[in-house]
Amino acid sequence: MKRLFTIFWALLLSTASLFAGEEDITLNTPTGDIHGKLMYPDSDAPCPVVIIIAGSGPTDMNGNTIGAGITNNSLLYLAQELLNNGIATVRYDKRGIGKSTAAGTKEEDLRFDHYIEDAAMWADKLAGDSRFSKVIIAGHSEGSLIGMVAAKRSKAVKGYISISGCGCPAYEILEKQMQAQPAQIQEESAAITKELREGRTVEQIPFYLAALYRQSVQPYLISWFAYNPAVEIAKLDIPVLILQGDKDIQVGVEEAERLHAAHQASSLYVVKDMNHVLKQCDTNDRMAQLATYSNPQLPIKPELISHIVEFIRQ
Repeated sequence: MKRLFTIFWALLLSTASLFAGEEDITLNTPTGDIHGKLMYPDSDAPCPVVIIIAGSGPTDMNGNTIGAGITNNSLLYLAQELLNNGIATVRYDKRGIGKSTAAGTKEEDLRFDHYIEDAAMWADKLAGDSRFSKVIIAGHSEGSLIGMVAAKRSKAVKGYISISGCGCPAYEILEKQMQAQPAQIQEESAAITKELREGRTVEQIPFYLAALYRQSVQPYLISWFAYNPAVEIAKLDIPVLILQGDKDIQVGVEEAERLHAAHQASSLYVVKDMNHVLKQCDTNDRMAQLATYSNPQLPIKPELISHIVEFIRQ
């Protein structure tokens, strides 16, 4: 019985230490609280902290798609691996997503700048915490653009990392996606995006394009189209790291190269056999790729971590 009691307390203490470096963290905004998780190493010395920004849509702080059954834990694993290397992280549910649902606004009131302002506020908040020696932003996918603009707005940010980020503006992405559609739909879509790019909403939307260009989402698209990643990254006067997988079927290597060309002082690394969710994948076959999107058992690529750790330590 005494032996069992000893084992029980050993397990209890080991479990407690496992969670000793993680805590809930909240960002207060005028429209509600944004909730996240802070992971930090067990050390008395200040350490770097990385703000991890998730991609588009209902993607939560762990990199999972809410409501679609897509669980891969890519951003959770990124935070854990950085913690193993003595680097703190903050990852958070963007406004309107997951635990930050209450901070969301009506669709017609949402702007891309809201996400940028939130990321900059996180940076300012963490810069005032004595546990951290410097603040770095790492944005994944759409979070790459959010992060690079926020990194310019907040003087607290000392380094920026783009992971699987696009180098072209959002309207060009839409144009590429429309290439699979009939010529008429391509022309109608191009006409709508032209108006939105010039800051004008469009009253009459064909029913087959309503899901993409409905009235309530047009103000958001106008605010999003205003940013060109290649232009924004060139404005950064802090160290920049660009990371891209060569098996990413959502964002091609040419996008990373476009970012690198715009900021020639940046470092660019293409990670072999890494896909969009940062997992090992040695094929571009769509079905094989999608299987990794819903497999939380797969770890993320170690090379991704080594490049980030080296960048931060430099």
